Amino acid sequence: MPVALTGLLALAVGMGIGRFAFTPILPMMQAEGLSLAAGGWLASANYAGYLGGALSARWLRGEHAIRAGLAVIALTTLGMAWDAPLAAWLVLRAAAGVASAWLLINVSAWCLQRGALGGAVYSGVGAGSAVAGLTCLVLMQAGAGAADAWIALGAAALIAAAFLWPVFHVRNQVEEKAVAHRWSVQSVRLVLCYAAYGFGYIIPATFLPAMAREALGDPALFGWAWPVFGAAAAASTLAASPLARRFGSRSVWIAGHLVMALGVVAPLLLPGTAGIALAALCVGSTFVVITLVALQEGGRVGGGPLMAAMTAGFAAGQIAGPAFVSLLAQAGGGLAAASYAACFLLVASAAALLAGR
Repeated sequence: MPVALTGLLALAVGMGIGRFAFTPILPMMQAEGLSLAAGGWLASANYAGYLGGALSARWLRGEHAIRAGLAVIALTTLGMAWDAPLAAWLVLRAAAGVASAWLLINVSAWCLQRGALGGAVYSGVGAGSAVAGLTCLVLMQAGAGAADAWIALGAAALIAAAFLWPVFHVRNQVEEKAVAHRWSVQSVRLVLCYAAYGFGYIIPATFLPAMAREALGDPALFGWAWPVFGAAAAASTLAASPLARRFGSRSVWIAGHLVMALGVVAPLLLPGTAGIALAALCVGSTFVVITLVALQEGGRVGGGPLMAAMTAGFAAGQIAGPAFVSLLAQAGGGLAAASYAACFLLVASAAALLAGR
C-alpha cells in the first residue's frame, strides 16, 4: 500500500474518529438528554487525553504505538454506545484522546521516514471527519440514535485497524538526537499564539453541529455542517505547502487565524444556514493548514524542542476551550460568549505574529 494512503487512513481513524467523531454525534446525544455542560466536559476529557498521549509518546513509539492507537480508538468508540454514567464516558473519551496523539505523532514520523509526509497524509484528518459527519447525517435521517452512531463509527475504526494492522509490522529503529533550544521572546510568542489557536479552533470544532442544530433544527440541514467542515479541511491541506512556499509560513499562519476568527463568529453574525456554512468553510479550511505552517515556523525558529512546546501549548488551549464553555453554561451563559472570546484570541494572536515578524 502506498505510504501516503496508509498515513491518510491511519489519521482518518486517529483524528477523524478518535478526536472528532464526538462533534457530529453531540447533537444526537443532546437530543437524548445530554447537557451542553456535560458535552463540554466530555470534549475536554478527550483533549486532556491528547495532551497525555503527546507526553507519553516519548516512551511508546513506532509501529507498536500505531497499532495500540488503532485498537484503543476502535474499542473506546464502540464503548461510547454503552449507556454508562458520565464518569465512564469521560474515561473512554480521555483514552481515545491518548490514542489519537499516539497515532498523529507516530504516523507522521512513520510517513516522514519514508519520504511521504505532506498535505495528502494530513488530508486524512478532514476525510475522516467528513466520513464521521456523513455517517451521522444518514443515521439522523433514518431516525437512529447516538448509540447507533458510536457503533457504526467504532465498527469502521475496527475494520480500518484490521486493514492497516499488517502494514505496521516493522519496528522503527531511527534514533533522535537531542537538540538544545535557547528560549527567547520570539519562542514564547509562538507558543502563546499556537495555544490561542488551540482555544480558538476548538470551540467550533467541538460545538459547530450543536450550534447548527440550535439554529436550523432540521437534521437534513444541520447535519451537513460537519461533513462540509471535514471536506474543507481535507481539500485545504493540499494547498498548504504551495501557499507556504509562495508567501511564507508565518504569513499563511496569520491569514489562517483571521479567516478562522471570522468563521468562529459567523453563526452569530449571520443567523441561519449562511452563518453555519461560512463557519464550516472558514474553520474547516484553516485548522489543519494552521497546524502545518505553525509547526513549520516553530521548526525554523527553534527546532524540535520549540515544536514540542508549541504542541503542549496547543493542547492546553484546546482543553481550556470546552471547559470554558461548560463553565459559561453552568453560569447561565452559552456558546455566544465563548465564540466571541475565541474570535478575540485569534485576532490578537494574529496581530502578535505580525508584530514579531
